[in-house]
Amino acid sequence: MLIRPQSSNFAKIRVMGIGGGGSNAIGSMISNGTIHGVDFVAINTDAQALLLNKADTKIQIGEVFTKGLGSGGDPEIGRQAAEESSEKIKSALEGSDMVFLTAGMGGGTGTGATSVVAGIAKEVGALTVAVVTKPFMFEGTRRMVSAEEGIDSLKDKVDTLIVIPNQRILDVVDRKLSLLDAFKVADSVLTQGVQGISEIITMPGLINVDFADVRNIMSDAGSALMGIGSGVGENRAQTAARSAIASPLLEISMEGARGVLFNVVGGSDLTMTEVDEAAKIISSAADPDANIIFGATIDETMHDQIRITVVATGFDQAKQRLQQFVIPQPTPQVTDTPLTRTQPPVQQNDPQQQQNDDDDDNTNQPPQQQQMQQPHQDKKDEKAAEDEWDIPAFLRQRN
Repeated sequence: MLIRPQSSNFAKIRVMGIGGGGSNAIGSMISNGTIHGVDFVAINTDAQALLLNKADTKIQIGEVFTKGLGSGGDPEIGRQAAEESSEKIKSALEGSDMVFLTAGMGGGTGTGATSVVAGIAKEVGALTVAVVTKPFMFEGTRRMVSAEEGIDSLKDKVDTLIVIPNQRILDVVDRKLSLLDAFKVADSVLTQGVQGISEIITMPGLINVDFADVRNIMSDAGSALMGIGSGVGENRAQTAARSAIASPLLEISMEGARGVLFNVVGGSDLTMTEVDEAAKIISSAADPDANIIFGATIDETMHDQIRITVVATGFDQAKQRLQQFVIPQPTPQVTDTPLTRTQPPVQQNDPQQQQNDDDDDNTNQPPQQQQMQQPHQDKKDEKAAEDEWDIPAFLRQRN
């Protein structure tokens, strides 16, 4: 007898765009139609911007506090607005298995409200993953400082935090790219990050992954890195894998990652051999004992092309493990004793030549130092000289 699984038993995934940047990002995701099996939720203090969003669920926060006019770029107003509307947010999150939070750090609502929404998502028991951007350098120092503060406040509120530095996007785009297109590229990177993870869970493919596996990798994982690579032609899988682990979006190396989640997407001509090639390259860049989970899905629109999204986690745990093996170095003692000329290292060639060198050195030393060395030299008879050569070289050099 065939038993059909109930759709209610599938993982419930919600993607929440917070603030102007986050709302624009999910708007692009909806327009592209590339992310399936998730519910989109837009959260904003700006009533007008919220009205234009394409998300099925829209939550205006801080109606009393901001009167629907936005946060004015003040993260504190964004935070208070989210706290005012916490019950509405919690109601929208009930029943979620996994929640993606997308936001542009540096503004008011996204920077201030995201940590509040993250706390509520964790409260309802959802696996909470934040994919946020840091501003371009041309957006100013004040916005960058605000973004860093927002990221710091978010770290302890989510299971996994992926930070995409917008400035690094400029390393992979045309120098003549317009300002409008630059922000579109930033939105597309957010889209690929969410899509790469969600597809592993929601899309059937050559290799399927359970939601429990994803939770195991990303639960309480802390800061994470995301890389995206693509390849075409004969060695497309290897090219895509190497591009993903060396992605300009990665601020640091993947080396030492204890958890790796990656997804391979290709056309109907995607082979298991290509998946194996990609897996070997990616696993070699992580910790030897890393927990690696991957999926492979088919996209009929991708002809002769492969795209790989890699999420690496577990850096904090790796650092703590290595810290246990750090041997503290003694602090050098500084004394007021004047420097004196030290004896040259003993050369293992001719004992008679060594004796002559010692005699020459003693004639050039101050009287006090000669007096200190005199008892030692009185003992240098022929037998003592022979015994000296029975001492290992590294001990003789210390004398």
